[in-house]
Amino acid sequence: MRDVAVVGFAQRQMPEFDGSPTCVELLVPLLAECYEQTGWTRRDVGFWCSGSSDYLAGRSFSFVQAVDAIGVIPPVNESHVEMDLAWAMYEAWIKIQTGEVDTALVYAFGKSSAGVLRRSLSLQLEPYTMTPLWPDTVSLAALQARVGIDAGVWDKAAMAEVANRSLTDAEKNEYSIRKGGSSVEELLARPMYADPLRKHDCSPVTDGAAAIVLAAGDKAREVREKPAWISGLSHFVDPMSMGTRDLTRSPSAARAAAGVDLSGVEVAELHAPFSHQELILRRELGLADDVRINPSGGALTSNPMFSGGGIRIGEAAARIWSGEISKAVGHATSGPALQQNLLCTLEGRS
Repeated sequence: MRDVAVVGFAQRQMPEFDGSPTCVELLVPLLAECYEQTGWTRRDVGFWCSGSSDYLAGRSFSFVQAVDAIGVIPPVNESHVEMDLAWAMYEAWIKIQTGEVDTALVYAFGKSSAGVLRRSLSLQLEPYTMTPLWPDTVSLAALQARVGIDAGVWDKAAMAEVANRSLTDAEKNEYSIRKGGSSVEELLARPMYADPLRKHDCSPVTDGAAAIVLAAGDKAREVREKPAWISGLSHFVDPMSMGTRDLTRSPSAARAAAGVDLSGVEVAELHAPFSHQELILRRELGLADDVRINPSGGALTSNPMFSGGGIRIGEAAARIWSGEISKAVGHATSGPALQQNLLCTLEGRS
């Protein structure tokens, strides 16, 4: 296997929908930031891969318009996934493993303001028995949270502790949309949003984009003094039907964890769009008590569609570049109630 590292990362999130830029306007400054971090130009990128959704954008082949941010003369080696940035990164990592290219730049974007996101995502459900009922994302998460509370697996206080820690940590993150912790008691006194969830238990809906740069071997060492080397990648999927799953568990997350080495992990950036889902992931990944969870604030403070998962990997990589830690794991999820889970372990090697 070729040694591949994350050597660049940039993100943009829009706190307000009014005047939200187009995908190209979002991406141009992101790509410029990646070029500045690496010292590259577009000609140094061997492969491009994007993540987005034509349905969310409301027009066919919207990802083709985004290629305008790259520039296509001369032609570029480009691909696209209808998934989060993390899965685009996975495809780019495989491309580098083939030996065809040594470098890749992956990016993703999503304009949730184009529709009602929690309703639009109903279309990813099982089409015969679930989609006709139009259960929205928040309602399904509330059902999952209620199942866990009634089973005694977690309680509202534990959920509030997750939210309070995330909001407090987000105060140090300039990209967080929601920030400012208070106390568990104060959070529990707030009104219900979708029982048993309060608004702080749910990730904010934002427009945004992110980009990650990958490089192999010496190419990575030329860019970073301490690259964030990808030491493991693992992805599994649970059944589509909600009725066949124990919603207090996430078998695909546990299987993904078994496929990588989580020993020695110091920071875990977990893509948990709802507070109780962090509790599920911590259990399934078997993380030690001393592992710091989501020091960036996590998805509860900013979760742009199609880049929220990749941002977790980028945030983990940035802490390795700084020398703050030597090993981290980034996690991304997709589908309802933690249906799909991807893990990426990152290491800083001397």
